[in-house]
Amino acid sequence: NYMALVKYNNNSISAITSAAAIPAGAMTLIKSQTASSSATISFVHGTSDVVLDGTYPIYLFKFINCHPSNNTVGLYFNGSTDGGSNYNVTKTTTYFLVRHQEDASSNELSYKTDLDLAQSTGFQPLSIDQVNDNDASVCGFLHLYNPSNTTFVKHFISRTQESRNVSSMENYVGGYFNTTSAINAIQFKFNSGNIDAGTIKLYGIKDS
Repeated sequence: NYMALVKYNNNSISAITSAAAIPAGAMTLIKSQTASSSATISFVHGTSDVVLDGTYPIYLFKFINCHPSNNTVGLYFNGSTDGGSNYNVTKTTTYFLVRHQEDASSNELSYKTDLDLAQSTGFQPLSIDQVNDNDASVCGFLHLYNPSNTTFVKHFISRTQESRNVSSMENYVGGYFNTTSAINAIQFKFNSGNIDAGTIKLYGIKDS
């Protein structure tokens, strides 16, 4: 399991495509949290060994087999500028998805206007209609860029894959926290019920 990075040297671009090729220390596991009927999972800078500041220019959250207690729900997230007291940062986002039935009877590629946000403080969905079948879950990742920067807005990109009844659903989300204040906490939850099981990991990534 690896992620592809791009390295810039003397105006040239080279792809790093294997885990062995990633420079030592370029990606560091900061915190792993495993849900057990958890209403939310939060990563707050300075709490429980969480680092979410200028130490790294890029932060990566990985979602591993997150299973909801309720049926037809989505995994949502939001950010905080006050150490987790409030998760209500203004966001503008985009959302599109790809779906394919197990029996190939139907498919879909669509932009979801009901799932994007326009200057909203609400939680942003990263997946939708996740079923709570015993073998169903949602997996994926979220990249957050320069959360501690006080000059620019804070961009993020997410991609998740979920099993939805008898279909495969892949969700693509992008956007920005429209604030120049530092983002110092991130919270995840299903929009209804608990995170019955699953793991969310936080990594820091160096840019060189």
